[in-house]
Amino acid sequence: MREDNKIIFTGPVGVGKTTAIAALSDIPIISTDAQASDMTLNRKGHTTVAMDYGVLKLDEGAKIHLYGTPGQERFDFMWDILTTGGLGLILMLDNTRPNPRKDLHFFLHAFKDFIVDVPVVIGVSKTDIQTQPQIADYVDMLPEATADLRMLNPIPPIFEVDGRNKDDVKNLVMALLYSIDPGIGDPL
Repeated sequence: MREDNKIIFTGPVGVGKTTAIAALSDIPIISTDAQASDMTLNRKGHTTVAMDYGVLKLDEGAKIHLYGTPGQERFDFMWDILTTGGLGLILMLDNTRPNPRKDLHFFLHAFKDFIVDVPVVIGVSKTDIQTQPQIADYVDMLPEATADLRMLNPIPPIFEVDGRNKDDVKNLVMALLYSIDPGIGDPL
């Protein structure tokens, strides 16, 4: 593993990207939250407008830079900037949103140029609040969502995740690292 590595967290507004990065980061995160001024107010009072940033320190001096994208499409110009040089994508989905299938399709397609070359791992949050769809349903959604995509791993691993739980977020990152190098061991 290189000395400096970069992983991107993405997904819709309110899914828990900022919280997940904060749970795992070894430094206080840098967040660009601003007062929500649109439909986002229905989900939360503040929203990320540029990025979230944290650092995960690994053994032997290596580290992973954790970048969270804004969830609103109007800030999509940041997505290309943030993915440059990234090792992989963690897509977080919110089980309480009206149409998680649409979110899955939208974000995979929005990052299609990036995920041609890097692996994807999917974390589904808020399954304790809304039990449907289940993880098996997301697995069933993947062929339709990825039919016209060229992805490095066409069947990405999918996990239930609580972004507040460090171990849950660590599992997402480890799954991504194992997708890159199955012999990596446990650097966390």
